[in-house]
Amino acid sequence: MASAEIDTLNDITKLLIDSRKGYEKAGELIGGEYTFAPELVQRASDRAALVAAFQARVRALGDATETDGSALGAAHRGFMDFTSVFRDDSKAAFSAIDDGEEYLAKKIESKLDEKNLSTESRDLLARALASAKSGESFAERTEQLLKH
Repeated sequence: MASAEIDTLNDITKLLIDSRKGYEKAGELIGGEYTFAPELVQRASDRAALVAAFQARVRALGDATETDGSALGAAHRGFMDFTSVFRDDSKAAFSAIDDGEEYLAKKIESKLDEKNLSTESRDLLARALASAKSGESFAERTEQLLKH
């Protein structure tokens, strides 16, 4: 049971690391647009706190934690760099955040369906899901504002 639970937590940890890095990358892409910078910094910080909580839970279960993101996340950030060359940086950044948060939420939802998760791990996953849905909503609202 603990092995499957650890695998689940580590899988989501990698995605949370990707998400934190994605918010940091978005902050770099939008540069001096102060309007969005504080929110991006706060969301990156919130994701770092979630990563730490997931890592602490894995350690409590007696295993090593994930410290790097996924290859897919690195590719997504590379895509953010590529698209920013051809489009307005803010629009590209928030579109990428929206896509990433939607992906994260779906992955977490699928993990919540798994059996044999402890209450502590299920609560962590629920916290991460709420954060992903909040991030997706933020990105969608911001994309709409940038269209006008």
